[in-house]
Amino acid sequence: MSESAKDLLNKGLVLPVMEMFYSVQGEGFNTGKPAAFVRIGGCDVGCHWCDVKEAWDASLHPLTDTEEIIAYLSGFPAKSVVITGGEPLSYNLSRLCKGLKDQGVKIFIETCGAYPLSGSFDWICLSPKQNLDPRPDMLQMADELKVIIHQASDLEWAAQNAEQVKDSCLLYLQPEWSKYNEMLPKIVEYVKSHPRWMVSLQAHKFMKIP
Repeated sequence: MSESAKDLLNKGLVLPVMEMFYSVQGEGFNTGKPAAFVRIGGCDVGCHWCDVKEAWDASLHPLTDTEEIIAYLSGFPAKSVVITGGEPLSYNLSRLCKGLKDQGVKIFIETCGAYPLSGSFDWICLSPKQNLDPRPDMLQMADELKVIIHQASDLEWAAQNAEQVKDSCLLYLQPEWSKYNEMLPKIVEYVKSHPRWMVSLQAHKFMKIP
């Protein structure tokens, strides 16, 4: 990457975009709501069960002018945008968020919480990963804690993170897709015994939409 490209990236004037599309949110609190999505490439967390491993290497995804991203995402009937990855907070999102806000768009982010917040969001979904601990300040800012359950011991990891969020934060347990049949019954029993938690499913996969 050239020095000028690095400078543009550091300023948030370009971002490595893997894909952008218009669909329906399939996970967590906003399930069922239409939104535009932007998936930003680049992630160093390395979850072995990740279903978008092609997002990990940022160099595979073109640096896209942030103004082009804003124009595309703000052009749909639902004035809501989900910023996901990869790990989007690896980058400076201030310019992207300001441009979307200027267009009257609500902004939702999906993050592991391991990086400082840049930008302004209407909803922060923090999905912590054991490979890279979330920052305490990010846990306090989360509106939604969504923990992916790949094995039964992940329930304890979920509980540890729940102790660090604000009282108003919504708590969700979501079975990892390849372990859905095995983990969902365990999650259901856990939620019945710990009623602050709720179940999240990857509804978009059942609907066969992006």
